[in-house]
Amino acid sequence: MFKVDEIIQATKGRLIQGKLTDKITGVSTDSRSLKPLEAFLALRGENYDGHDFVVRALESKASCLIVEKKPGFLIPPHVAVIKVKATTVALGNIARFQRQKINLPVIAVTGSNGKTTTKEMIAWVLSAHARVLKNEGTKNNQIGLPQTLIQLTKRDSFAVVEIGTNHFGEVDYLAKIARPNIGLITNIGPSHLEFLKDLKGVAEEKSTLLDNLVKPAIVLLNADDKSFKSLIQRSIKAQRIFSFGIHEKSDFCASGIKLKNQRLEFKVNSKFKFELSTLGGYNIYNALGAIAVGRICGLSYPVLRARLATFKFPKGRFNFVEFKGLKFIDDTYNSNPLSLNAALVALGAARCKGRKILVMADMLELGKQKELLHRQIAWSITNTCDLLIAVGSLARFTARAARRNGMPAKHIFCCANALAARDLLFKKIFPKADDLILVKGSRSMKMEEVLSL
Repeated sequence: MFKVDEIIQATKGRLIQGKLTDKITGVSTDSRSLKPLEAFLALRGENYDGHDFVVRALESKASCLIVEKKPGFLIPPHVAVIKVKATTVALGNIARFQRQKINLPVIAVTGSNGKTTTKEMIAWVLSAHARVLKNEGTKNNQIGLPQTLIQLTKRDSFAVVEIGTNHFGEVDYLAKIARPNIGLITNIGPSHLEFLKDLKGVAEEKSTLLDNLVKPAIVLLNADDKSFKSLIQRSIKAQRIFSFGIHEKSDFCASGIKLKNQRLEFKVNSKFKFELSTLGGYNIYNALGAIAVGRICGLSYPVLRARLATFKFPKGRFNFVEFKGLKFIDDTYNSNPLSLNAALVALGAARCKGRKILVMADMLELGKQKELLHRQIAWSITNTCDLLIAVGSLARFTARAARRNGMPAKHIFCCANALAARDLLFKKIFPKADDLILVKGSRSMKMEEVLSL
């Protein structure tokens, strides 16, 4: 619930019509889902302009319009109109205002891989006994994160937000809106190199989360990550730093890892047993992050164990699925060298009586290193997989390198897109019920189409 004067205070906007005391039940950027008495904020993007939908918003009984330009027609007198310089910035400012108004712990998650799964796990364990607000799906950018925080109410006990980036300055901008009390960095890997340039750039961008923590300013870091030491040094504002990992000494350390009946079993600090419904061993890092947050927030190990045992992994994130009588690992949500290598390690550890088949699409946004990184991953593929379907122009570099590394040419196939890969798989390769097929690629490659009817 807002008042018009609060929106003006947050955005430094100008009231064109309406009363400062008028009440607004919420803020919506979508005229299709806008509820009566909500404000309509007209976002402008490269391919759309929310100002084109003001009429529809009024038909949905919007109580306020937040716009960059005054509508060229008469607005009903009971509807407030606020003019701002930039509606995208205004959205972030309103979210920051709401975050500061609602006093509750905010946990922010960023990193190269595992952000969404870790965020979902944290929200799942905390919601055992409390109401938790979280980003829906991957709404982790300058639009999605503010849209989430605007929904904060006094009924919420926690907020868990994922912070994404592919340009310098985005994590800093979003963290200043979220004002997190706990900051977790999952890992630092070669992602979005087109704009972040190299691993140093990725680490610099992700670590700005740590600069924006507010009391009690707790940091959670992956002790096994190569950037761990530099991130520790960056955590100058933190009151407490906790670590999690598998190989290095850490505050929350996993050991005794076993894969049994398509479930992972492991112990935390050598005595607390946990299990996850996944084949992907790298998900233990995501679980450790959630366990650490849960313990910091007062949850017992038995509660955490029970919650994680029933956690359902987000779609397209190393899910074991059966399709047309075949066994697939659906890891189609996204891909970069770190996540693909982790998926290959998990595939290598999985039991399989038949062949292990990889349907791999381009890894995008890798900048000048894109060809090299696609060639380098071939070594892991040839040591893990019996057959490769390379999808896209960049994946062809992987295919060529796999052949040079010893994979027989008759076991390597190349095609242009996901639909062609699906045809190759089902009309030429004819996998058998004993085979295990991993499907993975960057988001825009639409690899989920391989598993569609």
